Amino acid sequence: MKKFSVLIAHYNNFEYFKDCYKSLLTQTFQDFEVIVVDDFSTDDSFEKIRELTQTDSRFKLFQNDKNSGVGFTKRKCIEMASGEICGFVDPDDALQENAIEVSLKNHTENNVVTYSSFTLCDNNLKPQRTFAHSRAVKNGDKKFFNIFLEANHFFTFKKSAYDKTSGINPELTSAVDQDLYLKLYETGNFIYIKEPLYLYRLHANGVSQDSSKKIKLNENWQKVILDTAKRRNITQLYGKNISEISDLPTFLKTKQNNIIAKILRKFS
Repeated sequence: MKKFSVLIAHYNNFEYFKDCYKSLLTQTFQDFEVIVVDDFSTDDSFEKIRELTQTDSRFKLFQNDKNSGVGFTKRKCIEMASGEICGFVDPDDALQENAIEVSLKNHTENNVVTYSSFTLCDNNLKPQRTFAHSRAVKNGDKKFFNIFLEANHFFTFKKSAYDKTSGINPELTSAVDQDLYLKLYETGNFIYIKEPLYLYRLHANGVSQDSSKKIKLNENWQKVILDTAKRRNITQLYGKNISEISDLPTFLKTKQNNIIAKILRKFS
């Protein structure tokens, strides 16, 4: 059994994947496997990835029978993994060379997740700035919905903790990471690593940059929050019935971003 499983959900992304691949080869910790699940790419990128990685037995490649969406694909990545600890890396992003080693050192019996600060990069993966909202979150908070994306990349988790959840919702086409994070939050403690371990590429085709995808993203985020509230037996938030809140992400951002909330976050 490998100690660590790198999980990559891929679709039509070979050119960017080459940077991701290089960052894995230069890791200071090398006892890992890489699970790549291709979501039925329409170009020849999956074949190129197969050719690129064919001499490295750590790379395990799979392909969906049809285009099934990112929720289905990421769920399948975890199902195929044999590592005790897993971490997703998007094919258009990359890791700092010590990312896996540092993450593993921060895993103890008392936590189920580690996550780090991360660096926002340009299209060529040149660092621009550190993501401003990464911070340590309070564990065991029933009203934690990761609304400011405090918990984010590089996010690693014990597979045994994931197995206690219902797993990633395969029907989601976005907000998949939030679904994963919030379900794992309910299984145990999160540990924050202040060091930026992940390189996040900003480019025109990314979900966060594509305005046409933002509407669907908000719809999926709404569903994730509703599902989370149901699991936690929450029917009201800040004195209002959840069923009456049409835009939960915006509602929660407003309620959790007042001056008192800011002070509490700063000293939590």
